[in-house]
Amino acid sequence: MSLKPQLETQKVAFLQSFGDTLPPIGYVNFCRERETECRPSGRFADRIQLSAAKSRELAEVNTSVNEAVAPITDLDLYGKVEVWTYPVKEGDCEDYVLLKRRILIERGWPESALLITVVRDENNEGHAVLTVRTDHGDLVLDNKQREIMAWADTPYTFVKQQSARNPLVWISLLPPTLEPQPAVSASNRQ
Repeated sequence: MSLKPQLETQKVAFLQSFGDTLPPIGYVNFCRERETECRPSGRFADRIQLSAAKSRELAEVNTSVNEAVAPITDLDLYGKVEVWTYPVKEGDCEDYVLLKRRILIERGWPESALLITVVRDENNEGHAVLTVRTDHGDLVLDNKQREIMAWADTPYTFVKQQSARNPLVWISLLPPTLEPQPAVSASNRQ
């Protein structure tokens, strides 16, 4: 079920969370290999003030990473379904996200405003984007889109993202009534 029809009437600027959830397994493995990159920095900024200069910087990073990295699936590149890492020349959606996030952090942006976010794309497939928390709303940097968009203007259903307070904690973006239900096997039905 998509949240898009609900949002079209209210164009919400900020994503709403609905409690803790499990992180993606690829992120868990990424953090096992790079523990220092997954610790809370201690520097917390609720939202970035989006000046013209900050907007240009976001656009520059989004465009440069999208142009520098060729899209390829993890299966084709690594022979595995899910590998989260920094791309060199090729990568998939979460690799773009990790690189954009790292570049922005290196430029002084607070990690608490740069959240890895899992969505369902226009084909109802899993996809990762970088959500930037600004005073003008939550913006999405995406390897599928050239332009940076407000989250509510994307064609996506937002599933979960990192907590702004602790990058190891993930929060659900689906209201409890829309969370995927476990499949019921024939042997469990009575």
